[in-house]
Amino acid sequence: MIDFFLEKMKESPSHEAVVSSAFSANYGELIKLMDNFTCWLEEKGIPEGAVVSFDGDYSPSSIALFLSLTQNKNIVVPLSQDSYRHFVEFREIASTEFDISLLGDEPRLIATGREAKHDLYKKLRETKSPGLVLFSSGSTGKSKAIVQDLNKLMGKFSKQRKPLRMLIFLQLDHIGGVNSLLYSLANKGTVIVADGRSPEKVCKAIDNYKGEVLPTSPTFLNLLILSKAYESYDLTSLKLVTYGTEPMQESTLKRLGTLFPETQIQQTYGLSEVGILRSKSKSSDSLWMKVGGEEFTTKIVNGTLWIKSDSAMLGYLNAPSPFDDEGFLDTGDMVEQEGEWLRILGRKSEIINVGGLKVFPAEVESVLLEMDNVEDVVVFGEDNPITGKMVAAKFKLNTSETPREIKARMFAYCKDKLQPYKIPSKIILTEDDTYNERFKRMRRLDKDSH
Repeated sequence: MIDFFLEKMKESPSHEAVVSSAFSANYGELIKLMDNFTCWLEEKGIPEGAVVSFDGDYSPSSIALFLSLTQNKNIVVPLSQDSYRHFVEFREIASTEFDISLLGDEPRLIATGREAKHDLYKKLRETKSPGLVLFSSGSTGKSKAIVQDLNKLMGKFSKQRKPLRMLIFLQLDHIGGVNSLLYSLANKGTVIVADGRSPEKVCKAIDNYKGEVLPTSPTFLNLLILSKAYESYDLTSLKLVTYGTEPMQESTLKRLGTLFPETQIQQTYGLSEVGILRSKSKSSDSLWMKVGGEEFTTKIVNGTLWIKSDSAMLGYLNAPSPFDDEGFLDTGDMVEQEGEWLRILGRKSEIINVGGLKVFPAEVESVLLEMDNVEDVVVFGEDNPITGKMVAAKFKLNTSETPREIKARMFAYCKDKLQPYKIPSKIILTEDDTYNERFKRMRRLDKDSH
């Protein structure tokens, strides 16, 4: 499949491929960089099928190296600076045989002396397919190492679609980042890289480089609303905002629609294990969507979404296969269904069971985020000797309040908006971020909710 991407890139050598304040490259320059890396891999004696990691965020070099390793039929382990604290752990789990660093002036190579013998790697080598290893965010325990056949992932992009100027928000070590990059390369689009992922820097990049698409998370969109950074920049080029990776709060979605009435807002859905599904929101202000596509089959079992995908992962390196006998994966996401339309309620593992009554954190967060002085909030369950679980909320405030003050305000605000058992009975105040490096809310989960 790499040949298809190279043919597309060669069709428009002068078209802008990637741009930021620090670099820019057209497709011709990207191909030249890739050719240089191909020679370098050969000089360093990196064979087909070897497991190779590289660190370095989006740049012409990282994109070119990713493509060169794919062309060399390597099993690629991309590592972004977001996860630098886990580099040693991730490389050990993946059994990397070569580690490349792009952080200096010249690429540096380390031959680890490891031999990668996992059965999933053997499958890729037998079919002479390039592979991709991604790691789950580990929010409910140790990260799982997900092995994908890159030929299958790339095959999804053979159907021509519209070229777009897309700000890439998620990094190359995330299925959403890989999906965005492959879409751009396959359709002769332009990848825009912001100087950082603060609302200010993202808005500045959209303004400077006329970004048309922003794929991101509900958590980031809430930060964007609170920052008011959009008031300082011209975002009229922005045609589409997509959100995924976690449930969206209804209050955040409504405010987005008010602030960006000319921009389409669309929910997306995907998992590293099965890829990104094609999706269609009922409307920009609706949490209902259709998901699927030619290569996907979905079903609902006991209120939970299950997915079968032609481009599903081969398996985990460090965990049993999660697929059933028919090839379906239990996503763990609880959904409501109305005909073809679905609404994601939240992860099964995050539902709070209060005396037999279910509480979905996103519903409670949606109300709490409307309160004055609340910058962000995360809702989760804690053990309770009487009800089994109780609802807890961790608040990050704009200005200081005591727990007693915020609790009194919260009860007064929620009394006619939430049923009593949904109102948090435990309040925690924090000055720390309530989200991880992937801009996904970190919910505190206890042992038996995993």
